[in-house]
Amino acid sequence: MQLTEPAITIETAKNLGLNEEEFEKIATILGRQPNFTELSIFSVMWSEHCSYKNSILQLKTLPKKGAKLLVEAGEENAGLIDIGGGLACAFKIESHNHPSALEPYQGAATGVGGIHRDIFTMGARPIAALNSLRFGNIDSKHTQHLMKGVVSGIGDYGNCFGVPTVGGEVYFNDCYNQNILVNAMSAGIVKVGETMSAVADGPGNPVFIVGSATGKDGIHGATFASADLSEDSAEDLPAVQVGDPFQEKLLLEASLEAIQTGAVVGMQDMGAAGITCSTSEMSAKSKTGMRIQLDKVPTRQANMKPFEILLSESQERMLIVGKKGQEALLYQVFDKWDLECELIGEVTDTGRLQFFEGAELVADVPAEPLVLGGGAPVYVRETARPKYMDQIEAFNSANISIPTDLLEVAKKLITSPNIASKKMIYEQYDSMVRVNSMGTNSPSDAALVRVKGTNKALALTTDCNSAYVYADPFKGTMIAVAEAARNIVCSGGIPTAITNCLNFGNPYNPEAYYQFTEAIKGMGAACRKFETPVTGGNVSFYNQSTIDGQTVPVYPTPTIGMLGLLENVSNQMTLDFKAAGHVIYQIGKSKEDINSSEYLRLIHDEHHSPCPYFDIEEEFAMQQIATQLIAKKIVKSAHDISEGGLFTCLIESAMFNNLGFEIQTDSSIRKDASLFGECQSRIVTSIAAENEQEFLKFVENSGVPVFKLGVVTEGSIQIDQENFGNIQDWKEMYDTAIEKRIQ
Repeated sequence: MQLTEPAITIETAKNLGLNEEEFEKIATILGRQPNFTELSIFSVMWSEHCSYKNSILQLKTLPKKGAKLLVEAGEENAGLIDIGGGLACAFKIESHNHPSALEPYQGAATGVGGIHRDIFTMGARPIAALNSLRFGNIDSKHTQHLMKGVVSGIGDYGNCFGVPTVGGEVYFNDCYNQNILVNAMSAGIVKVGETMSAVADGPGNPVFIVGSATGKDGIHGATFASADLSEDSAEDLPAVQVGDPFQEKLLLEASLEAIQTGAVVGMQDMGAAGITCSTSEMSAKSKTGMRIQLDKVPTRQANMKPFEILLSESQERMLIVGKKGQEALLYQVFDKWDLECELIGEVTDTGRLQFFEGAELVADVPAEPLVLGGGAPVYVRETARPKYMDQIEAFNSANISIPTDLLEVAKKLITSPNIASKKMIYEQYDSMVRVNSMGTNSPSDAALVRVKGTNKALALTTDCNSAYVYADPFKGTMIAVAEAARNIVCSGGIPTAITNCLNFGNPYNPEAYYQFTEAIKGMGAACRKFETPVTGGNVSFYNQSTIDGQTVPVYPTPTIGMLGLLENVSNQMTLDFKAAGHVIYQIGKSKEDINSSEYLRLIHDEHHSPCPYFDIEEEFAMQQIATQLIAKKIVKSAHDISEGGLFTCLIESAMFNNLGFEIQTDSSIRKDASLFGECQSRIVTSIAAENEQEFLKFVENSGVPVFKLGVVTEGSIQIDQENFGNIQDWKEMYDTAIEKRIQ
């Protein structure tokens, strides 16, 4: 081997994000000192972003088996669920936090592009996109700049690519002032048996790079995503990947067509770590190797160095292993779609990745030790219960006085950025392209998307209240899973499986690692109860900011992306009240509980209180009875009680059809808790008066408590005989609150 580079030292390794022990391990694996290109390969593949070295042992404890799972977590680019009728749904969620924090438009856009590629590399056609976004203080000009960039990036890429954005969530909290969170989810449909795997079978088979040319954007992006953000991070940022949705659309169609030729053995998206990741993961999976000619890779810039070509994260690129002798079929397809399709190497039986620049061997590394589970380092970090939890334990709601004017409280809550309509955001997304979305006539708690050619629909949602997880990582994460399931149940679906995006602070911080490990335990417990196995996802550590010398982690945010299924679209349930005179019932019991509520934070400026009341057995029983009531069409609407409590839930159910409500609160608990408390396991339903007795008879033996709230009105709102105005006024406040804050 010709080594044309200077000697490598431990300082070189540290500058690439590797520690001394890892540097020594690399030398042991190679049997010699690595050169710079080889060290760069290990640095990205052993980064947290690619190797999950600080999380893999915890992730392995999550439930990964289920009757409808076609592949287990980690086996493919995305989860794959059997939805019946010979069809499967591929779905996944991933983060693009650090790039979006510093270059919001391209960071968010390429996050959307990357998650869609994970779906269509499996042979599935993406049909729906969702997102989960976290921003800082909404009144900050910096936050408004980031939000506008992220929303435009998501909207522009998704709209041009032609996949509807059908759902999501947006929260604001000061802890995200510098390090925002941008989580993107995609779901697609494929025929069972026609999926494509990321394999490199068959020594002698050709290896192609297809799609866009390779540039210097995103080099060491995976390493950058595995470090803290600071005030100076913009200076360290690799050139952020630049997305081209029109190119991705061509790549989608060409890839799916190429698969149908039968000339494709394996296919892998080039996301984090680019060619390095795709060649190593495909080879390791098949226990083969590859010989790659880097000088054959189409580049956008002249004189790119080997490590730059290997580590570039340029977008809209795929690595394809074809069948020897059938190269012409692939050239024909990609030429038809006017895309580059360049033969850059072949599969070998050596188990090694050998990268050449002309005749020079510039890197020679084994594939297996590079990848997750094959030899990358695995760590369990120190944990320590966060000190702030002492404040939480000391909280006593008896010390919180009940405001005298609850009408004014309600107005402040309904205009809170965390509760008010996100209309000005989601209206920038095309939710109707391909006309499969079912949310146009009236809304449901989960996004519903028809499966073309069938009577089925997917129910999709992203959920996580990070304030709950901050208060109690174990219980808060259970609630995130439970709320996702509740949203799907309230929409008429059956919860089926989850994908997750785990956004946490620095794993070397014992308190942040405690949050992570407890959250994993809570997720596992909830998923086992709801029989929603984990199909995969993403871990994003280092979500914290160094501001004026102080390290400020974000709230722990384990975002849950859940897939549910409606066997028949006629089972759809919506959240809106249908007619005046319908009776309003709450299923599930209210508690004397204002803990971790938006009310407590916004009105009383109290940010350290326990998690809201939650009992998973009560939650499960409530969801079971709600599922049956919806299936039997006894109820006319269903909407879960979440942020903002009962009052917000009622307003959201009333405003779609400009109806009102007249209710009596539960006099056995304090009125602010009754109206604004966020204790879990409750939904609000409306029932035609003639069905009320059937409803009561059905639930009386279930053991699930129900409480009659009142009736739907023509538009007026009364609570305990007090006039709360007209629904039109509340609707105007709710719809325009965020827009007014950012003008």
